[in-house]
Amino acid sequence: MAAEVFARAKAGEVVRFEWENRRSDGKPLPVDVTVRFARLEGDERYVVICRDLTERRQVEALRQDALDRFRQLTQLVPGVVYQFRLRPDGSSCMPYVSGAFREMFGLTANEVREDATKALMRAHPDDVEGLMASIQMSAKDMTPWQHEYRLKVDDGTEHWVFGNSLPQRDVDGSVLWHGFITDITERKQAEAALIESEERWKFALEGAGEGVWDWNIQTGDAVYSRRWKEMLGYAEGEIGNNSSEWSSRVHPEDMPKVMAAIQAHIDGKTRSAAIEFRMLCKDGTWLWTLGRGMVVSRDANGKPLRLVGTNADVTERKATADKIERLAFYDPLTDLPNRRLLLDRLEQALSSSTRHHRYGALMLLDMDDFKTLNDTLGHDVGDQLLVEVTSRLQAAVREGDTVARHGGDEFVVILEDLSEDTLAATQAENVAVKILHVVSQPYLLDLTLREGLTNTRSYHCTSSIGITLFRGHSLSADELMRRADTAMYQAKAGGRNSLRFFDPEMQAVVAARATLDSDLREAVREGQFCLYYQPQVDSAGNRTGAEALVRWQHPRRGLVSPVEFIPLAEVTGLIIPIGRWVLETACAQLVAWEALPKMSHLTVAVNVSARQFHHGDFVDQVLAIIDSTGVNPQKLKLELTESLLLDDVEDIITKMTVLKARGIGFSLDDFGTGYSSLSYLKRLPLDQLKIDQSFVRDVLTDPNDAAIARTIVALAQSMGLAVIAEGVETEAQREFLAANGCTAYQGFLFGRPMPHGEFSQPTGATAREA
Repeated sequence: MAAEVFARAKAGEVVRFEWENRRSDGKPLPVDVTVRFARLEGDERYVVICRDLTERRQVEALRQDALDRFRQLTQLVPGVVYQFRLRPDGSSCMPYVSGAFREMFGLTANEVREDATKALMRAHPDDVEGLMASIQMSAKDMTPWQHEYRLKVDDGTEHWVFGNSLPQRDVDGSVLWHGFITDITERKQAEAALIESEERWKFALEGAGEGVWDWNIQTGDAVYSRRWKEMLGYAEGEIGNNSSEWSSRVHPEDMPKVMAAIQAHIDGKTRSAAIEFRMLCKDGTWLWTLGRGMVVSRDANGKPLRLVGTNADVTERKATADKIERLAFYDPLTDLPNRRLLLDRLEQALSSSTRHHRYGALMLLDMDDFKTLNDTLGHDVGDQLLVEVTSRLQAAVREGDTVARHGGDEFVVILEDLSEDTLAATQAENVAVKILHVVSQPYLLDLTLREGLTNTRSYHCTSSIGITLFRGHSLSADELMRRADTAMYQAKAGGRNSLRFFDPEMQAVVAARATLDSDLREAVREGQFCLYYQPQVDSAGNRTGAEALVRWQHPRRGLVSPVEFIPLAEVTGLIIPIGRWVLETACAQLVAWEALPKMSHLTVAVNVSARQFHHGDFVDQVLAIIDSTGVNPQKLKLELTESLLLDDVEDIITKMTVLKARGIGFSLDDFGTGYSSLSYLKRLPLDQLKIDQSFVRDVLTDPNDAAIARTIVALAQSMGLAVIAEGVETEAQREFLAANGCTAYQGFLFGRPMPHGEFSQPTGATAREA
């Protein structure tokens, strides 16, 4: 496979594929691999970029799980669950239909996913016009769509169906309905039978599955079927024969809309009265029913005399609809509003702020180091923490404020009705301080959810909060979210367990960082980097080697210092391809120098970041570069920083040992500024310690720096390691270091970093001698 991939890349194709790798601990590591061919300074190179797909796979699994649960839930709904979209150009589609759609419409989901014309044309020719008019009216007024019509399927049979759905308007101007379509053929047949003749009415009264009633509008007398009484929990003889038996059981909140529907039908505005409402059962519970009624006789003046109809128990359907709505708008773990409902609440808060001329506040809260808890104790235990955090957040805000889950371990709080002036910032800060306090209190986590653990554990976790204020609609909801996000990351950068308000200067920094990130990615693609080399000398000032230092030749800004772009490369992972290029280029330069008698003795030190060293195939990459360039590995020295020792020391030792066996040397850079654990230091196969320039700078004036420098030299000598000092700028500094046993130096006294062409020229006298 590798040969095929490299052949395709060499032919000019950018080859991309997914590959299942293994981490050093044996766990699977899915990666996205991109391979391209490039020629650099006459040499042919393959650029391979690997991206970790673990988080994306996890998100996809969660999304699929939610979708599967939704589909299982739709199977419980009588009839068809569907989505119907009407586009601005008048075309339509059905993005989702449940399994019952094929049985009811005689069409597959694929046939209507992009074009709903076939589904609409299933309507009876006499009903098409009314169907389309009802859809257009719902779209125009953004009111619920409820409509009865007939379906005519391929075998010639007709079915009465009832559609019921809620519309929402999307940003592209289209309208999307979510709802149900149920087969009401039996009920319509029962209603038709009632209208056709008294005999058939009596038959329907006894045999219909739905509760049937017959109301004499003039006298107030009423007849109720046995099923109608059973639905409400009554036996024969427990219900009288008057209309008050019906009206007295309608929920008070529903009565106005029920009477309005009946009146609209009596006035001839609708073919029938149809509405869902609640009725009181004998046991005191409320039953959701779909009530339908129709005037079947009028006097000579058109005054209604008799109204007949049915009541169907739709309690289960309503419960299922409520569950589906809950899934659409609420987070299933915490039962908080999800991102979709959050944005709606934020829009409402902006409107309220405009009306009342008062400030509101948007807070974005992120749990500090939550990933560690998930990785060590599992997602079930992590979910426990999120549920408890939810409870604490809700208790920390006012009843009218909103707490939502933004995703993962991020929560959003919307505070409304704050002060009209700058006091609003103080009010928001007080709430945020309260939240920081309650969230940071210990959590008692049940570990029995994790296999093999049977106890509880007290866990401490903090949070970081970003806050932005708003008043009116001067900023969009999306912009407010971005500002809160920016402030939150500033809080994290400031030490965590803290809060920050959004600052426009902060936004400028973020924008500049985004630009730098984009430019840096282009630099990797376009090969805009070059290497500078700073001499390393012995006690006599003779060059013994050089440190390879990467520089970015920006097409517009010129030479960019690594101080500016290396930290960003570390965060984004671009340090991996950059580091590989640096190593390849430095090795190629070493090979070139070996052909020059006066430079063949030189060594080259290459910096390796912690992220680069911990990469799964780092060792293989280094060995492959040695083999491909033909460099003498004994002239290559890898400089590691002490921060590398903060994670998985055993893996570090293993990798260093493998590379050491090939002759590669190791120097511990910036020694004395970081971890400095002698218990680990003595186990590392090092060759050299490097005294950090921060100690060298003030070694003549600061007794502490002088003592540290002496100690590092003594430690290196006791462990049989070489020692070199960086940042040597004056002869006095060199003399102090030499007097204390340090005989190798690097710094401006001996030469600044320079391109390879300048470095390779005859050196003459050193800067010190000059």
